[in-house]
Formats: sequence, structure tokens, C-alpha cells
Amino acid sequence: MSEGEDQGQQKKPLKLTDLEGVGDATAKRLRDAGIGSVETLAITPLRELIQRAGLGEQTALKLSSMARDLVGSGFISALELYQKRKGMIRCTTGSKVLDKLLAGGIETQAMTELVGEYGTGKTQICLTLSVTAQLPPEKGGLGGGVIFFDTEGTFSSERIYEICQAMGLDPEPILNGILISRVYTSDHQILLLEQAFKICQEEGIKLVVVDSLISHFRGEYVGRESLSERQQNLNSYLHKLMRLAEVFNLAVVVTNQAQADPAQFFGNPNKPAGGHVLAHACTHRIMLRRSKGQKRIAQIFDSPYIPFGECVFQISKKGIEDAEEDKD
Repeated sequence: MSEGEDQGQQKKPLKLTDLEGVGDATAKRLRDAGIGSVETLAITPLRELIQRAGLGEQTALKLSSMARDLVGSGFISALELYQKRKGMIRCTTGSKVLDKLLAGGIETQAMTELVGEYGTGKTQICLTLSVTAQLPPEKGGLGGGVIFFDTEGTFSSERIYEICQAMGLDPEPILNGILISRVYTSDHQILLLEQAFKICQEEGIKLVVVDSLISHFRGEYVGRESLSERQQNLNSYLHKLMRLAEVFNLAVVVTNQAQADPAQFFGNPNKPAGGHVLAHACTHRIMLRRSKGQKRIAQIFDSPYIPFGECVFQISKKGIEDAEEDKD
């Protein structure tokens, strides 16, 4: 593997017309449905191909099978998986101690969840990442653009401008590299994510932020009788986010609300909203809580390989950075 590939560069996505029997008309139909490459086609469920692209069942099955054969989506060895993981790169959060807690920063091919009450710094981390993700890899970035799904009206272009100035960066190209979508309902949220597959390929997106993930789902599906439907739709949405991360080697960061846990007698009385569906889908889960002044505490409480731990950072003009006593 070359040094460039080690830095997270991927092969150019295969074209839909590379598939036997796929002409311009079928390719356009797939692209209009948000399926812009063979890799995306290979991981799209058959039901979605039929519903979104308007394909017949047999045609959808044939295309899906050919795509999976072409990208090699069967069994691979653990060594091949290890080599593939070398293409994963990390993005600095702006805080050295938080980067260290996360084994180097926010990683691609994964979904990182930020959990906390209002004012614990979730959005501030997301805004900082929207700047740092656009830095080249040698400076701790991902070298690509950003999609920011704003479900609660928390995105602030003025704050991005301030962070850029504090970091000594030109704000205009950074602002131009962030595509913002104001999300108004859970259905709108799902529709926009489907469109994101095409945008990520065309615009070189390397970070997708959803702030916050569950707000509309909780607000629209009220009562125990609607809980099952809510969790099914949320589960489908989360799986699409993970497919996006894996196909385009990008980082996904989602924020989540904290809710009171009446069964918790000791320690943090809050737990993440979303239940087991969200717990199983997210790769790394971080709980945020307030400390003194602008200081915040980050605790990683669930990860497949990063050990439990916590650190202290602070909110500043740079977005987030190390707390004063932790700076070199």
C-alpha cells in the first residue's frame, strides 16, 4: 500500500455504467435516487432499490448481485480487513487531550456519538470539527468538505467565522466548504440523508454531522404505542449513516440528548436517549458534562477498542481546546 493510500485516499468509485447492461437511462434513475456509484449500489438494500429507484424486483436483484461481485462484498480475511482499516484517518477535535482520549481524534469509517445535556459542548465540538475537517491530513484534518444536518437551529456561521479567525484561517473558504441543511421533520431528515450519498461523491465530503440525531424522532413519535415504529425508522436511518461512512471513508458525528435514568442511584443520573438501537449502531460514544466555567468533561463510555477514560477541555474562541492547566 502506498503512502498516499495510508493517508486515507481511496480508489476512484466505480461508475454505474461499468456494470453489464446498465445504460445511461438506468444509471440516471439510480443517481436520482441517491445511488451514484457501484459501491453505494452494492450496500443498498433491495427494498430501497425497488422503492427509490423504481426498479423491478428482478432487475434490482440482478444489479445488486453484479455490484456486490464487482466490489468484492463477500468474505474477506482479517488481514484484508486490517489493510482496509489503514485507509482510516483521524480528524483533530482542536483539543489534544480529547484527541488522546479518542486514540488520535474522530475517525473515518465510523460513527461517533456525543451525548449530553444542553450546554455541555456538543454543538461546539461539531462546529470546531466542521473547521478542522477541512484542513489537510498533515495538519490533523480530513482534507474534505462537510455536510451539517441542523435539526434544532444550532448551526452558527458567525461562530465558524470566529473559530477560523482564532485559528488563523481564512473564514470564507471554510464556510464555503460546509453544506448546511436545516431539517424540519424526521421524514425530511431521512430524505436528506438519501440525497447525501450523491453529494458526498460529487463534493468530496469527509465529515457528516447530525446535530441532533434524535430530536425529531422523539418529538414526533410520542407514547409507547409509537415506540416500535420510531425505533424501526431510527434504526434504518442509523444504518444508512454507517453505510455512508464506510463507502466514502468519511467520519460521521452525531449528537444525542441525555435523559434522566430513575434507576441510577450513583454516578451520572443521565443516560443517552434512543435506547439499544442507538447503542448498537454508534462506534464510539462520549458523554459530556459541565465543569467549572467554560470547562467541560468528556467521558468515553462505549467503544469497541478505546478504553474507558475521561478528560477536561474548554470552550473558547477556537471552538474547543485544552483547558488552561492542561496546555503545554
